[in-house]
Amino acid sequence: MAEKLHQIDKKTWGKWSFYINIIIFILVAVFFYLLIIDSYEAGRLSGELASQAWLLVSRDVAILAIALTWIFFQLFKNQLLIMRRNW
Repeated sequence: MAEKLHQIDKKTWGKWSFYINIIIFILVAVFFYLLIIDSYEAGRLSGELASQAWLLVSRDVAILAIALTWIFFQLFKNQLLIMRRNW
């Protein structure tokens, strides 16, 4: 598996990276929407149903944290690459 990753040229890897980033941005948009809806429902409900709603909010926050970490990692990696090219 690792040998196949080394055989991918930069153009193909860049194309795949672009598509992955588009998917991540769509995922972030969907889970922001779900976070808003689930937070509203969790605030409106009480008792046992509120506990379930807060679990949904926790799920949304966890997935958003992972996706945003990926986005910021890509941002800083690319920024470092640009800075190295300019030095």
